Amino acid sequence: MPSPAPDPVHHPYFARFYARASTVAETRAGIGALRRELLEGVSGRVVEIGAGNGLNFAYYPAAVSEVVAIEPERTLRRLAAAAALRAEVPVDLVPGVAEALPVKSEAFDVAVASLVLCTVRNLPRALAELHRVLRPGAELRFLEHGLAPGPGMAGVQRALDRTVWPRLFGGCHTARDPLAAIEAAGFRIASHRSFRLPERGPALPTSYCVIGSARRLDG
Repeated sequence: MPSPAPDPVHHPYFARFYARASTVAETRAGIGALRRELLEGVSGRVVEIGAGNGLNFAYYPAAVSEVVAIEPERTLRRLAAAAALRAEVPVDLVPGVAEALPVKSEAFDVAVASLVLCTVRNLPRALAELHRVLRPGAELRFLEHGLAPGPGMAGVQRALDRTVWPRLFGGCHTARDPLAAIEAAGFRIASHRSFRLPERGPALPTSYCVIGSARRLDG
């Protein structure tokens, strides 16, 4: 019998670290409240990329008919499967990468990208895939960190992205501009709010965040 194909994303040590850190951040860093804000009013059929350990699942409203959750990393996917069993909406957990979503075109009412656009290997391709699988006029909800507004921290971010940061943190990049990338992929930004996390104290390379929604343009 042939051995199974290797996972396209394999970060077992980072995955275990992320699972612990993200659970703590739900309350201590206020990430749970941000997830609730991100998913408020979502309805219909949803595709979520980079579902991680499934912490979004508890916040989907009852109006959601199905969540198809894509997660490439095996350790996180196993944790997400347990979270899916506790969810109050149907969750179908699927292995796959954002750059080649294993779902049909124009099949979803909403797409969710939550703290994942920093890690995808090909950001334009991942967003093109989200554009493909959404119905015309459908909504993309996003919660991401990205490029700092000032040149000092932005320079630090770019230096980190060229060197140690992606290796240490599961492929994460700190200097991407999610709003610009979303618009370039054929979406219109409907609303967004920029903020710093944590709000007080020294800024981190991942402190500059944005939450919002965008609409898929036709074509």
